[in-house]
Amino acid sequence: MAFDGLSERLQDIFKKLRGKGKITEEDVKVAMREVRLALLEADVNFKVVKDFVARVRERAVGQEVLQSLTPGQQIIKIVHDEMTLLMGGTETKLNLASRPPTVIMAVGLQGAGKTTTVAKLSKNLIKQGRRPLMVACDVYRPAAIKQLQVLGEQLSVPVFSMGQGNPVDIAKASLEYAHSNNRDVVILDTAGRLHVNEELMDELKHIKESVSPDDILLVVDAMTGQDAVNVAESFNQQIGLTGVILTKLDGDTRGGAALSVKAVTGCPIKFAGVGEKLEALEPFYPDRMASRILGMGDILSLVEKAQATFDEQQAREMERKLRQQEFTLEDFLEQIQQVRSMGPLEDLLAMIPGMGKQVKNLPGQFDERELLHIEAIIRSMTPDERQDPVTINGSRKKRIARGSGTRVQEVNRLLKQFEESKKLMKQFADMTGKKGKKKGMPPIKFPY
Repeated sequence: MAFDGLSERLQDIFKKLRGKGKITEEDVKVAMREVRLALLEADVNFKVVKDFVARVRERAVGQEVLQSLTPGQQIIKIVHDEMTLLMGGTETKLNLASRPPTVIMAVGLQGAGKTTTVAKLSKNLIKQGRRPLMVACDVYRPAAIKQLQVLGEQLSVPVFSMGQGNPVDIAKASLEYAHSNNRDVVILDTAGRLHVNEELMDELKHIKESVSPDDILLVVDAMTGQDAVNVAESFNQQIGLTGVILTKLDGDTRGGAALSVKAVTGCPIKFAGVGEKLEALEPFYPDRMASRILGMGDILSLVEKAQATFDEQQAREMERKLRQQEFTLEDFLEQIQQVRSMGPLEDLLAMIPGMGKQVKNLPGQFDERELLHIEAIIRSMTPDERQDPVTINGSRKKRIARGSGTRVQEVNRLLKQFEESKKLMKQFADMTGKKGKKKGMPPIKFPY
């Protein structure tokens, strides 16, 4: 999970402060020393750490903090505010041109996930009602053009290609194609190298001069830590970046790149890759990320994920079924699949304030494999059995267990918990209905 190690360290540090009724300057000094070590261990740039700790210490030793009724919470708020500023302060959106097409130039080294990120960005733009065009300017890497075309087919997004031609000519010709085919955003998938070199930079400079991009986004692997920051600094100095996309942020347990890149380069992080699926690209919100790191959760992102996944019409239909006792195992399976499509369950639960540490302490309670077992059990049932679980007798349970690769005890447990969940969800639906709140998704109580 993103920032796992850093988040745990910081939460432990601030837990000590929260437990004190009164805090002295010495307490602040000790806490800041531990914060400094935690950030350095998370591979945050040492200059960034030095400045960050100095700013926090200066604010934390003020009289309004030390003499307040909740000094520990005040210091945590200061750290949250400073961490938010460190990562950019507010969300930085794409620079969309007033007259289309908007030209976005994706740059980066090989292996950072640039081509896949171009497709993810296209998917994100489609959700906003845009009509993107992906352009294959990487004419050197074997199968790079084919990879982009395959991704384009998955998204139903056209891919402009001129084979192994000149990347500058390809970029210029793609703008003419976009004009004539009503595409309002052009995303250039440029070539990368194993390391920053003069040949790469010269090509990127020529492309930049020929098409005047509105955004030059560096795609960089978050898991490389300070190497990612060094790469960003190098690209920014030579071609001028307008933003950064951090890939593999979901696997970066340290967080050094995310916390350093804006301070070192001045370039904001615009998006973060949080998975392999084409939907797994999120706008980067510094304030929400700071909240996650400090264990405060991220309810806004959780709500947005739910809104994007659950259709309001479906939610109303589900509420009707609950009220009329028509909720079946088929519906239950559909709800589980929708929740899983939002991302790893552990990550979703960690967005709830106070749940991050609990999820980590109880890993067995939130094993994704258990959901797969539930799906397998339900899929091994006949349509009639899913509609009316009462018909499932002993021999049927054995057949279902064999078909799903589970045990009869697990089938029994699922059926028992499903009945309990139905009762709880009906009570919740009735309760919210009396208050006049008919929108939203019925809660799911997982059987494991």
